[in-house]
Amino acid sequence: MTALHYQNPFQLLVAVILSAQCTDARVNLVTPELFARYSTPQALASAKRRDLERIIKSCGFFRMKTRNLIGASSMLVERYRGQVPSTIDELLELPGVGRKTANVILAVVFGQAAIAVDTHVFRVANRLRLARATTSAKMELALQRVIPQAQWSHAHHWLIYHGRQVCHARKPACPQCVLLDLCPSAKYFL
Repeated sequence: MTALHYQNPFQLLVAVILSAQCTDARVNLVTPELFARYSTPQALASAKRRDLERIIKSCGFFRMKTRNLIGASSMLVERYRGQVPSTIDELLELPGVGRKTANVILAVVFGQAAIAVDTHVFRVANRLRLARATTSAKMELALQRVIPQAQWSHAHHWLIYHGRQVCHARKPACPQCVLLDLCPSAKYFL
């Protein structure tokens, strides 16, 4: 259900790490070459920094992302026999993996109930007053209280889609929004 293109848990992990401060569309342009060259954690762990930086440069923050990708891949090889771990605590130990990335992996790869809070989820949830929070971590907890657990992973995708297609950051398309009558923030944008 994610917009990122991947074929296995490792590729999704790499793609989500790259997606920080970057669009999924941009990541999808970069990953074919990246995955063709570094198809396993073992291969990426031994990548030359300069080569990896060249491939991922257009994703932004490429030096930090290079360190994180090599570090996370090395940890996957050393601690997890090249497999992506399935618990939030283990995922959070990987370089470049925060709560959003960990929750995406848990929900998409392992089918666990998780709400990944990115900028779209944060913005839409606040605007709709579905939950109110000042940080992503607080928003995750607030959304967990108001959304049935069985819907957490789906709600994350619904909120992202709504944020990308309708409830834009600068100029939301309130007149076209199916939630217009329910949205307490619409009056500020109409």
